[in-house]
Amino acid sequence: MGTQRILSGMRPTGKLHLGHYTGALESWVEQQNLLDEKGARVYDTCFLIADYHNLTTSLDTSEIYSHTLDMLIDWLAAGIDPEKSPLFRQSQVKEHAELFLLFAMLITSSRLERNPTLKEQVRDLNMESLTYGHLGYPVLQSADILLYRANVVPVGEDQIPHVEITREIARKFNNHYPHPVNGEVFAEPAPKITKFSRLVGLDGKAKMSKSLGNTILLADGPDEIQKKMRTAVTDTQKLRKNDPGRPEVCTVYSYHSKFSSPEQLSALGSDCRAGSLGCVDCKTLCATNISQELAPLLERRRYYETRMDLVKNILFDGEIKAKLIASQTMQEVRAAMKLGELAPIHYHGQTEC
Repeated sequence: MGTQRILSGMRPTGKLHLGHYTGALESWVEQQNLLDEKGARVYDTCFLIADYHNLTTSLDTSEIYSHTLDMLIDWLAAGIDPEKSPLFRQSQVKEHAELFLLFAMLITSSRLERNPTLKEQVRDLNMESLTYGHLGYPVLQSADILLYRANVVPVGEDQIPHVEITREIARKFNNHYPHPVNGEVFAEPAPKITKFSRLVGLDGKAKMSKSLGNTILLADGPDEIQKKMRTAVTDTQKLRKNDPGRPEVCTVYSYHSKFSSPEQLSALGSDCRAGSLGCVDCKTLCATNISQELAPLLERRRYYETRMDLVKNILFDGEIKAKLIASQTMQEVRAAMKLGELAPIHYHGQTEC
């Protein structure tokens, strides 16, 4: 077991895309497998399928289970090892809801309304009204993190305000309800910025999003990747093959910076600026590089797709492990809050609680 615990997760939206891979999954696998100089794991990793969080923006649950399994297969294909990292659904560990309720008493609505990420979501989703659950989703995230005593939270920069809310809630809980032995029930978790931000979409205008139709899925084969890459936006001023290009504004070149070798990337940049590299050839090479990197993932994905009972058992086993951790945490929370401590009551010769 690692010396520090990491908890991270995603909403179950189905099959994942390259943005999920570069923005989260690669880092997750690296953190899961990181060893210290003695060969011991640095991190104890837990990965959460945040199905409760789906409800903050959509009440449709008709496909949530199939989307969960699709996402879980992509996690396994990317290299998440269920023997090292419990994989579990938020909704199947009821302590999430209990701790969320208790934490909701420790923060004001005005504090949540100042959350900059919430303001961005309201704007991007064109939301006319806000539900209580959506306003309070950072509190649910805090419960997710602290329920498993995570002290490291891998996030993008836009998620740092959520970690700060978690730290505030942990401090407030510890001040009001000190641990009878250790003084503090919860350690304040620290954010860990992910190595790569999510890739811009094929349209060059936004991050990859299936709702925008600008993604390359981890489940896409080489032919599909080539087809999608042909639609990618390039330098709008490079109209002909021999025109000099500007790699720094080209969507395809930004992909090359991730999926090409440093030597290849340097040559591509030089050839593009010199006008000796056409966009069609550049896209073809980029699609080939992406397919080569995803080939092992695609092979593992096909393995799990034909063994759905195994996938379901992995989820079931992960939820048992998660429940054990969550139950222990809630025992300490209730003890610190002096909740549920009732002496037996004798009534008409019978003992009742």
